[in-house]
Amino acid sequence: MLLSPAAFFIASSLDGKTDTRDIQVAFARQFGGTILPSEQLRELVGRLDEHGFLLTERFFAIRKRVEDAFAQASVRQPYGAGKSYPADPVGLREFIQSAFLKGKGPGEAPGEMGSGPPARGIIVPHIDYSRGGHAYAHGYLRLYKRGKPRTAIIFGVAHMAPPVPFILTRKDFETPFGVLKTDHAVVDRLEETCDWDPYEHESVHRTEHSIELQTMMLAYLYGTDVRIVPILCSQFSDDPFLTEPDSLEAVNAFLAACRNIAATPDDRVTVIAGADLAHVGKRFGDPFDISDAVIHRVARRDEEDLAHVTAVEPRKFYQSVMRDSNRRRVCGLGCIYATLKTVEGAAQSGELLCYDYAPDPLGGIVSFASIALS
Repeated sequence: MLLSPAAFFIASSLDGKTDTRDIQVAFARQFGGTILPSEQLRELVGRLDEHGFLLTERFFAIRKRVEDAFAQASVRQPYGAGKSYPADPVGLREFIQSAFLKGKGPGEAPGEMGSGPPARGIIVPHIDYSRGGHAYAHGYLRLYKRGKPRTAIIFGVAHMAPPVPFILTRKDFETPFGVLKTDHAVVDRLEETCDWDPYEHESVHRTEHSIELQTMMLAYLYGTDVRIVPILCSQFSDDPFLTEPDSLEAVNAFLAACRNIAATPDDRVTVIAGADLAHVGKRFGDPFDISDAVIHRVARRDEEDLAHVTAVEPRKFYQSVMRDSNRRRVCGLGCIYATLKTVEGAAQSGELLCYDYAPDPLGGIVSFASIALS
């Protein structure tokens, strides 16, 4: 909903404790003595409640209806279509192709597909295509030139951060280019390793873009002729200062299963991380504005982290990010670690194809990279 400053002030006062009279008094103080009629206050509250913005029975009913519909569906609909990228296949194809050909892209569109073994993995952004499409293009062009995978294990970021390490889904993913089938046999194998319910928070997949944007790229390159294994990475542990994820038995067991699947001979599996790096600035809670010095400092720390990624050193990468308790808010920490653990032993090295950052419209920067693992 779009709210005026006055309406936003009222909405921010609805804390479950403040009554009508208190809000009217605070409103008058904030807006130079202006009287807020009770009927206008009730009207705004009613509209907020109608659309599920208040913690009432109506909100829980709306949420249950949405979650039930998602649970019953066999296909995960593209949440960002028509919002962050074109919904029609022709427009989307042109939109994606421009990322390859223009600006900081690789300068060539996918031509002849490689016939060799697929890349062990790629690490690409999940920032919107408008700001980071060129970085996607670098990674996916390398993937295309190596050889088509039969299955893509995709690790994405669960930005809602439910209290489990990994979230599975058996749903297929619809794209404007067609439906990508989820490999149920692989999902079943992974499910068996979980000592938590990997579907309890499955509804997080409904709006999460970190995997969705990878499925668009795969469908752009290969149509629907690639199976996917969509995995959202959430909280590995309740410990915010965790530096040794190798010590977590449940995480280790799950990633060992991923590693066995990725290393299966003749299965042509590639692993994809949809991961951004630093989130810095007032938009993300920092007290400072973005300056050249801040950008340089972020880039220097990102470079230190990525050196461990290209060396395929998952433990050292995790430790590098957590050296300062992840002050840069590297949201891809978990899924990059998971990707490195999955290709560990099979991939010998990585190549940094692209590193960049983009401004956040509310004040800040987000950095990201594209890396090929082989």
